[in-house]
Amino acid sequence: MRALPLSLLLGIAPLPLQTALADDTARVYNVPRGELAASLIRFASQAGVSLSVAPALVNGRQSAGLVGEYSVEGGFAQLLAGSGLRLQAVGQDAYTLVAAPQGADVLEITPTTVTGAAQGNVAGESYAGGQVARRSSQGLLGARDFMDTPFSMTTYTSETAKNQQARTLGDLVASDPAVRTTNPAGGRFEQFTIRGFSLFNSDVSYNGLYGILPTYSIDMEMAERVDILRGPSQLINGISPRGSVGGGINVVPKRATDAPINEFTASYASDSQAGGAVDVGRRFGEDNRFGIRLNAVKQAGDTTWDEQSVDRQMAVLGLDFRGERLRLSADVGHTERDTDAPQERVQVGANARVPGANHVRDNYAQGWSKARTEDTFGAFNGEYDLSDSVMVYGSIGARESNHDFLRHNVSVTNDAGDFDVLPRDFTRDESVRTATVGVRNWFQTGPVSHEVNLAASHFYMDFTNGGARYARGRSNLYAPTATPTPANPTRQDPEVYTENRFDGVALSDTLGFFDDRLLLTLGARWQRVKVDDWSDGVRGDTGYDEEKLSPSAGVLYKLTDELSVYANYLEGLSQGKIAPSTSINEDEIFPPFISRQVEVGAKYDLGSLAITAAAFRIKQPAYETNALTRTFGPNGKRENNGVELSVFGEPLPGVRLLGGVMYIDSELTGTSAGAFDGNRAPATPELNVNLGAEWDVPALPGLTLTGRGIYSSSQYLDQANSKEIDSWERFDVGARYAFKVQGKAVTLRANVENVLDKRYWASAGASDDSEPGLTLATPRTYLVSATVGF
Repeated sequence: MRALPLSLLLGIAPLPLQTALADDTARVYNVPRGELAASLIRFASQAGVSLSVAPALVNGRQSAGLVGEYSVEGGFAQLLAGSGLRLQAVGQDAYTLVAAPQGADVLEITPTTVTGAAQGNVAGESYAGGQVARRSSQGLLGARDFMDTPFSMTTYTSETAKNQQARTLGDLVASDPAVRTTNPAGGRFEQFTIRGFSLFNSDVSYNGLYGILPTYSIDMEMAERVDILRGPSQLINGISPRGSVGGGINVVPKRATDAPINEFTASYASDSQAGGAVDVGRRFGEDNRFGIRLNAVKQAGDTTWDEQSVDRQMAVLGLDFRGERLRLSADVGHTERDTDAPQERVQVGANARVPGANHVRDNYAQGWSKARTEDTFGAFNGEYDLSDSVMVYGSIGARESNHDFLRHNVSVTNDAGDFDVLPRDFTRDESVRTATVGVRNWFQTGPVSHEVNLAASHFYMDFTNGGARYARGRSNLYAPTATPTPANPTRQDPEVYTENRFDGVALSDTLGFFDDRLLLTLGARWQRVKVDDWSDGVRGDTGYDEEKLSPSAGVLYKLTDELSVYANYLEGLSQGKIAPSTSINEDEIFPPFISRQVEVGAKYDLGSLAITAAAFRIKQPAYETNALTRTFGPNGKRENNGVELSVFGEPLPGVRLLGGVMYIDSELTGTSAGAFDGNRAPATPELNVNLGAEWDVPALPGLTLTGRGIYSSSQYLDQANSKEIDSWERFDVGARYAFKVQGKAVTLRANVENVLDKRYWASAGASDDSEPGLTLATPRTYLVSATVGF
């Protein structure tokens, strides 16, 4: 009888030198009791091996499951105990099952042992090279290997963040060609684009929950993994708070591993930022069921820009329990970030040319400007196996935030670089409550496998904006002039209070045909968006209450164990845009809109190197701030047609690659009177290129040299395509050295970002024109750190 492949060759990545301190032949598994075939599928998928078996050998058989730390063959031995079957190796990381000879010991396989050396989250198993994880969290659809996913995704590991010395999310995404940062690194907040569409920090999810993470900046010390999904993600996680449509970012919290974690990292960044971070984790109790992980950081000092300093601190505590059927986790965190003289985007007036970035040598932010943010957040997650094939799950989360800014816009009015300094005191208080519950069921109908998911979600956020305006001053972009510290307000802004309520119910089914070589995912999410606002206690007239059913579909076919091809259609309802502070209709709320994506792609896994390619089309309404009236509102539609190519892995021993290319043709249609039809959408470069490489020096074990190049082509500032910034490139270099001192692991790191100290405009602003303006690149920056085990 024909043998059936029960899982793909997933591959186990070698650990980087500085983390490969324990035997990686054993790891933690949790496979519930049930049908033998289902148990073998789960174990083989988690273990990263290929298993083939004739159906007649396993039909009707049961397995007691397993919980604990096992080698691959030791785990199979446990699952096959008493079955009369024996494991037989047929290649590297490839096995089959055969009937044991009568009277033979069915556990007679390669000798293995169960040890306490396993580390890491099974769902986040690293790919070759350790920079990218094989599996990612996909909300409603659960955790899946990238080769089994009909979407374009990349999951960056904590080791990548650590080795790049990434302090915030903006530092980490510099490795991804589909993502660009659209706000100055020394600014009040971070903001991004994915596939040319804006993504706000508030749309970054935390273990699948929106709105939990800090609104303005996310510290990377808290992240075990960062999942980047390209394309509308409403089916997976529901409506995001700010309606991002180009993709989604999910931060996965850290968990205690079976090996104790004791690390301290001392860091320094130019000009004089010094800090320290601790990472401590323990597991205890029977079978190490209970875990606790603490990550904390404090960093303060001056940046490369004069007058500017940043003081950031963070503490996140993660708790978890892993039982035979019940799995629980809780995370609670607090972050504070104080920035003096934060930079703003540079707006360009109708009568001014684009300023020369190379001539901007000093910080144009006033010394009295400031940004103070404080966020406290928490989340609780649980899973319970009702049976061997049914699991229920749920998550709840909350956040309280207080933000206080004293800022001014930078709007250049002439070619000389002059701008008015209009001080504004701005406060914002936010409160978020969110929850999701669901059930997942695995079953067979004849030759077709099913994974059915049903989930309901609720999101609530209210926020209050207030502040005051002060007397104007005058400064210059190229020769900044200090203005008096604001003292007496000339005008009080109205207090604006807004409530957002998003509710949704989603249903999906992933059907497997031909022994799961063909996977068809069909789903839909009913979404309701309700927004209300008040100004000085008077209810506004721009609130709304709308709902829609959004279908989605994805299909993936495994041509071989190494090659998958896929296609998807994703549709979602997004919250309407809010007029920015730079417009005269500030805080006006616009109705929700629908975004749609069609994508086809392929993924090739060579075991040591993965290559993914995708072609996509995304449509959504276009918005603009009118250059003459300064009124913000919709104007036509924008369509982004693009192709992506990504690469990651370790193609040669000691040589690692990470990066890719993205090309986008972004076109405006249906604009007012057809004035801008056929033009390119603002802030959307045609070409992005990122390529990073690492080389372990053979002559000196433990030494790794790194390099990275980043390129973006030119961008327009406006729908009229009348103003344009030049293309730019940035080069980073670095080195790290891993060694041991008295049995303790030590890693020294040194990186130089923008090593050529090039001055350029990195972005033309938000792609939806909600916050137009130029983002000035950060000058050459030195980063050094030392991580010591204790």
